Amino acid sequence: MSNLQVTAVTKSYGAKTLLEDVTVNFTPGKRYGLTGPNGAGKSTFMKILSGDLEPETGGSVSRPEKTSVLRQDQFGYEDIRVLDVVMRGAKKLWAAMSEKEALLALPEISDEQGSRLGELEMIIAEEDGYVAESNAGALLVGLGIPTPAHEGLMRELPGGLKLRVLLAQALFGKPEVLLLDEPTNNLDLDSIRWLEGFLCNYEGVLVAISHDRHFLNAICTHIADIDYNTIILYTGGYDDMVEAKSQVRTRVEAENAERSKKVAQLQDFVARFGAGTRASQVQSRKRQIEKLQVTVLKRSNIERPFIQIPVKRPSGKQTLTIEGLCKEWPDVTICKDFSALITRGEKVAIIGGNGVGKTTLCRMLVGELTADDGTMEWGKDVSVGYIAQDHSDAIPKDTTIDDWLHSHDTKAYLQDIRGLLGKMLFKGEEGQKSTAVLSGGEAVRMMFARLMLTQPNVLVLDEPTNHLDLESIVALGEALMKYEGTAFVVTHDRNLIESFANHLFVFEPGVGLIDFRGTYDDYLAHREAATGGKKKGRS
Repeated sequence: MSNLQVTAVTKSYGAKTLLEDVTVNFTPGKRYGLTGPNGAGKSTFMKILSGDLEPETGGSVSRPEKTSVLRQDQFGYEDIRVLDVVMRGAKKLWAAMSEKEALLALPEISDEQGSRLGELEMIIAEEDGYVAESNAGALLVGLGIPTPAHEGLMRELPGGLKLRVLLAQALFGKPEVLLLDEPTNNLDLDSIRWLEGFLCNYEGVLVAISHDRHFLNAICTHIADIDYNTIILYTGGYDDMVEAKSQVRTRVEAENAERSKKVAQLQDFVARFGAGTRASQVQSRKRQIEKLQVTVLKRSNIERPFIQIPVKRPSGKQTLTIEGLCKEWPDVTICKDFSALITRGEKVAIIGGNGVGKTTLCRMLVGELTADDGTMEWGKDVSVGYIAQDHSDAIPKDTTIDDWLHSHDTKAYLQDIRGLLGKMLFKGEEGQKSTAVLSGGEAVRMMFARLMLTQPNVLVLDEPTNHLDLESIVALGEALMKYEGTAFVVTHDRNLIESFANHLFVFEPGVGLIDFRGTYDDYLAHREAATGGKKKGRS
């Protein structure tokens, strides 16, 4: 297998330079997580690696022929069989199989065409073409796409499953280089665990962008971090990189402090004896001062918001009572005869596959939808703070950041509003920024600033990590752990679940919605025991 070699790559957009003279070598057998804050240039660099984007003059990328890229064109294969979409990931194999099929469809075959058929058979054999369908099917099953769907057309799959098919396409055919941009999007926890296991056995060059910290820690042998407009390589997973960065900064800060102390002593000597008879000693001290320059520390790209959601007034002890809850859609049963009691301070993670009803359950919790049968009753003095999965309409586009936040508590002082915004990384005059130009991550941080201002005693958060970078997700986990109220959170982020959840609502296939008291690790152990010790993927 060949290396993926990047040489002197620079990329700018207008006056903003994202990458400057980047040279890095990605080697087979190593799995790289590509990290950096939102806007640092991760997706730009990934497009340069794949060849979808050219670097500026002078830079180059050398990549093996069998380089596979996770594409996001989920509607590009609507009339194609699902298995065929996957097998198209092996371009050489698919070309040979297509040409063979076309030749066999001819009414007559010439000697030259017969010879070509023999060549194609050799290519197909070399590329494992005779087990291609079974290999493609195994990938699809591992990613949670049931066998009956394999023979159907892509148009028959919901959007989330289409993206899984494209992931299977990228994984198919033993590529030498695998480039994955957010591969865990639209995957449930079981599928993520399966993918972790698959990638840990991958022998080529893997470069992956992900906002899932547990995933990066599980699969990565190295982190390629975009910082100071270049790529800095670290050994280990994401947590290892953060620790290494912190250690370097701590060491340099200590060295700077020691240098500053020494410089002060030398300057004191120069000030006292500069006009005296000890001229040679003074000049010697001046030369030492010139050599003891303090290392200028650039601002780290690891910048974490400070999320802390206080509770204005505690709720009653019995926060939520659910009895005999039933809810159905024409194509799915959300819950049937579901009952649960949630007490003050419990942290509930709502987990399950895509399309099973997690968002529906959240909307029932906040009163946007009603049950078909049964009851869902909040306890005394409950105040609910809600962040919907689709919150595009929650922030109007005709105001400013601080005016929108202030509208949720008109008695709040402007300095308090600005203080909250600063904690959410909106600094200085950014409070006057128009809400019409907010990025996805900025909008989510605004929603959390609103929760910090209104101080509810119950949180209902539907996929709150969408659009957040890794450091913001870590901050959210810490905030949920310290939150003194009750929380209901829909997420596929295992690290986040493990950081706060002591109670689970689980949509189990073939079973329905269940109430599980315990952590996610407790649940996995329970499920393993119930299935006789059979595990799905890596834990």
